[in-house]
Amino acid sequence: MKKLVGFLLVFCLSLSLYASKIDTLVVHSNSMNKDIKNVIITPDSYKKNGEALSVVYLLHGAGGDHKAWLGKAPKIKAYADQYNVIIVCPDGTKTSWYFDSPIDETMKYETYISKELVSKIDKTYNTKANNKNRAISGYSMGGHGALYLAFKHNDIWGVAASMSGGVDIRPFPLRWDISKRLGVYAENPEIWKKNSVINLVYLLDGENLNFLFDCGVDDFFHDANVRLHNKLVERNIPHDYIERPGGHTNKYWSNSIKYHMLYFSDFFNKSK
Repeated sequence: MKKLVGFLLVFCLSLSLYASKIDTLVVHSNSMNKDIKNVIITPDSYKKNGEALSVVYLLHGAGGDHKAWLGKAPKIKAYADQYNVIIVCPDGTKTSWYFDSPIDETMKYETYISKELVSKIDKTYNTKANNKNRAISGYSMGGHGALYLAFKHNDIWGVAASMSGGVDIRPFPLRWDISKRLGVYAENPEIWKKNSVINLVYLLDGENLNFLFDCGVDDFFHDANVRLHNKLVERNIPHDYIERPGGHTNKYWSNSIKYHMLYFSDFFNKSK
């Protein structure tokens, strides 16, 4: 009986410690003329007229949707409470790659995430609406998307991260519908080059963005991440790079996100 009482006390305590709220926010994209679902996690402390909070955007990988992060790393609900932040998980469709497609008007996810969604979140929720209090991360396709958007829009995000990110898409001309977004690689190599994260390093001045990226040594994106790291070192661009055992798996991502959240929290606290 004592063990049962003890278990119930621990269970109730855990519920009181992590009581974040999960909502679905539907945002209309004018650029694509469609409604898009987004998971919003607010911490237990959140009040519309209370303290304004920092916001963390988490992007899903190919084949996922706005609910993917909740399935792959359920602890993000606890992290919202632990770090007192709002977490936003957009639906990037299964294979948008989070850029504006030059050949498909229904795929303008760079515009949607960086302009339409950010604006809607800041109007709907009590946020600290500046780049010192916005973070973005993602896994796989979402890892590419997080760095792609942050490199191009460091006025929107002051800190970013990527896990298992496809930071160079050119070695995969037949995979994940990228050719449907950018055209066939053999016919459009410059467009592919322009939309690969590894070729956007020129946008960084070493001061306008804090960022971290990591990849498992058994991941098929590992080589691209190593090449990005080496290029950044060569150009003296400050960054954090981590590689650890693991592949392109949920186990790797659910472990990685806890380091990203700590990294973001440190950045937010320094900005106060």
